[in-house]
Amino acid sequence: MFQRFESLVINAAKAILFSKLRKPGSALTSPRAVVDYLLLNLAALEREVFSVIYLNTQHRVIAYREEFQGTLNAASIYPREIVKRTLELNAAAVIFAHNHPSGNAEPSQADIWITERLTQALALVDVTVLDHIIIGGEENMSFAEKGLL
Repeated sequence: MFQRFESLVINAAKAILFSKLRKPGSALTSPRAVVDYLLLNLAALEREVFSVIYLNTQHRVIAYREEFQGTLNAASIYPREIVKRTLELNAAAVIFAHNHPSGNAEPSQADIWITERLTQALALVDVTVLDHIIIGGEENMSFAEKGLL
């Protein structure tokens, strides 16, 4: 019974945070709100999930999508599919996010490599990558803050 109540509370918190991200007239100006939303969505997952927040020209949220699911320590990510979805949604910018179920938020070489490939692919269609955030348990790491973008 407690688990059901806890699940309801978490889902309500996710809905509140996402509604703030999508609030009409407000741009995505708070990195903390983005991280809080991602923590709620990704921190407790037992397998890697690669997500994208799609943004318009004013950095307002168009959509949040969990694009790829993987295993305990890896997820296959296909740049072609990200470019395709970005164009379908008519997004001008994106924020990537994925989790590390191990709890370690430091990027692997594979994380750095795929971020570079995705950034290059999206640049060809004039889409800006604003950040790639890794959620590791309650830790998080921003590529933008670390100068990796």
